[in-house]
Amino acid sequence: MARPIVGIPCDIKQLSSFPFHAVGEKYITAVAGGAGALPWLIPSLGDSELLDESLGMLDGILLPGSPSNIQPHYYGGPPSRDGMLHDPARDASTLPLVVRAVERGLPVLGICRGAQEINVALGGELYQHVQEEAGYFDHREKTDAPLEHQYGPIHHVSLTPGGWLAEWAGEERITVNSLHQQGVKRLAPGLVVEGLAEDGLVEAFRMDAARGFLLAVQWHPEWQYWNNTVSMAIFRAFGDACRSHRDKRSE
Repeated sequence: MARPIVGIPCDIKQLSSFPFHAVGEKYITAVAGGAGALPWLIPSLGDSELLDESLGMLDGILLPGSPSNIQPHYYGGPPSRDGMLHDPARDASTLPLVVRAVERGLPVLGICRGAQEINVALGGELYQHVQEEAGYFDHREKTDAPLEHQYGPIHHVSLTPGGWLAEWAGEERITVNSLHQQGVKRLAPGLVVEGLAEDGLVEAFRMDAARGFLLAVQWHPEWQYWNNTVSMAIFRAFGDACRSHRDKRSE
């Protein structure tokens, strides 16, 4: 049987004089190899008709990470500081995409910025600068370090007993490669904590299982996913949910 099709929304990247729609290779590779699905890039055109037509062909959505941040007016935050990187076209595409995917019962996996998009789209709030909030650590990567160090294990996450991740991991504490500046301030209604960083910041959450598969992690399981048992479990579960959706769609 054909692989399930997983849509991955694009960033808008300015290359030379022209805008390009782009997705990091590591996300595409993880969908193909880790989830066993066919990656399908979704252009960020902010076109509701295009989004609806795309969802009709898809069996799942992966919302990837990105250097850009969600514009704060979407969650009632204060204006961004000068120099903050935004991607208005992606915001205009992914936020309604999340809502439509949930309404259709489409499996959704969010990573880093993608996790933040899920929370904002469903009514949650973000911290713009976690490292400046009382009691929280600095979760940002060292940009002058090699990629292997930036994406290496950096801190522990306590997994919710009885949660999906705790079940897949077979333990209630893991080490993750989390690198970000923004983070969950308030979870949207209907979302459940799956993991907390040592400082109490939400690092993973899911939707009530009765409403389908929706999981979001603030870290980067796509990075060399084949070397990490928890990352493999995340993509395997996502792929299984997408295959189940494909089978129902073909009935």
